[in-house]
Amino acid sequence: MMAGRFLKMNPMLKTGRQSGITLIETLVTTVIFSVGLLGVAGLQVVSKRSNYEALQRTTAAHVTYGLFEDMRANPDSLATYLARASIGGGVITAEPSPICNLVSAGCSPDQMAAHNLWDWEQALDGTAETNANGSGGGLNFPALCITGPAGGTAGVYTVTIAWRGTVELSDPGISACGANSGNYGANREYRRMMQVSSFIDPAL
Repeated sequence: MMAGRFLKMNPMLKTGRQSGITLIETLVTTVIFSVGLLGVAGLQVVSKRSNYEALQRTTAAHVTYGLFEDMRANPDSLATYLARASIGGGVITAEPSPICNLVSAGCSPDQMAAHNLWDWEQALDGTAETNANGSGGGLNFPALCITGPAGGTAGVYTVTIAWRGTVELSDPGISACGANSGNYGANREYRRMMQVSSFIDPAL
């Protein structure tokens, strides 16, 4: 009886359900939510990097197969394509003359080959897209190399494109293309490469 009276006189001692949220619960919720946001932010960074790498590889494929089509369409000047050690990064300082994109230009096969190489260097360098710092498209530090039979005779021709990636990886080492440019890290750990080979016969 005494205990019952004591509880009635002291309602603060009664046990019951708590209402509201304590400070500790708020802090725990905030920490969990923050960790989740950090995970989402990290995923965004990885996704953006992966998309950029995919775009670079797509650009390299576009240039490689486009150049092969030009070489097949102009087989009499395969030696002219081979004579250029590499393109990319503005090594062809000016557009060749005449401008062979015009039907009325009447270009010779060698002139057409020289203009093809200039066109594809523009694509590599992304000169069609510009920003405040210059070219905004293309590949990052590109280099394109063409190898094939001496003299431009029938045989297997290989187009290799190198560019700088965003993260360190082991160098593919499938070609020396761009290897000595200094653009891909001390051990070429940032060098990405695409290499495609195709048989071309000028007689066909």
